[in-house]
Order: sequence, then C-alpha cells, then structure tokens
Amino acid sequence: MYETPSGQPLVQNFIDGVQKGTRAKVYRQIDLLELYGPQLGMPHSKPMGGGLYELRVRGQQEVRVFYIFAVENTVYLLHGFQKKSQSTPKKELDLARRRQGEIEAQN
Repeated sequence: MYETPSGQPLVQNFIDGVQKGTRAKVYRQIDLLELYGPQLGMPHSKPMGGGLYELRVRGQQEVRVFYIFAVENTVYLLHGFQKKSQSTPKKELDLARRRQGEIEAQN
C-alpha cells in the first residue's frame, strides 16, 4: 500500500476509516485482486488507462481504491476515496496518477 515519504499509510488509514461492513468488502476485493491479478475484471475492477486501475466496492458506502501493477506483478494500492457521484472526480484521479508516477520512478 502507498505510504507518504514520511511513512504515513494513507490507503490503510482510509480503509480503516470506512464502515465495518464496507471495510470487509474492501478486504474481500483485495483478496480477489491477489487471487486473479490482472485478470480481475468488471464488476470488481475497471481499467482507468495508462496502467491505472480502480477497485470497485459497492454497497451502502461506494468506495474506490486506485491501484497499479508494478515490478513482477506487485500490486500497489495508491489511493482510496468514497464515491459520491457517478463520475470519478478529477482530483481523485489526478492524485492517484501522481502517486503512480512516484512508484514508477522508484522502480
């Protein structure tokens, strides 16, 4: 999971902050991602272009977690947010892409 340069686990903090039932669903989707990797598709995962994907958690709280595959199919969870509108907010996508660039620069 993505951490800031100072070591803050932002994605983990986000997941810990959602409702208990939603948190269980997030972890279930992460388990599916580990199991199926790049073959995980809709309705669980959606490609966002440029190697960025969206893990989709449906339910009482609509949650999205952006992720990428890096070296040797390592999955990096980059950013999580609660979805409140039908389209993905540009600021959320931009933040995930910025973090994607940081990870790719390190590898």
